[in-house]
Amino acid sequence: MSTLIDRPIAGSVRDGKFVIRLSSGTEISFPIAENPRLSGASEAELLAFEFSPNGVHWPALDEDLSIRGLLEGNWGQA
Repeated sequence: MSTLIDRPIAGSVRDGKFVIRLSSGTEISFPIAENPRLSGASEAELLAFEFSPNGVHWPALDEDLSIRGLLEGNWGQA
């Protein structure tokens, strides 16, 4: 079992993308329009997220994405 060293510490919406900053300073992003549950959300809804040790969760939108999945290009596509 591998351990995720970089944890998500900040998130923002920028230029149509959701941007996640990791504890190492690395930023990863994905196009919001590519995620069916996030694509119709307002900016306020997109910013109402929570971090877990391994990912990001939007309670009101019922969406969870793992950092590993995002790094592999899985943005929650249908």
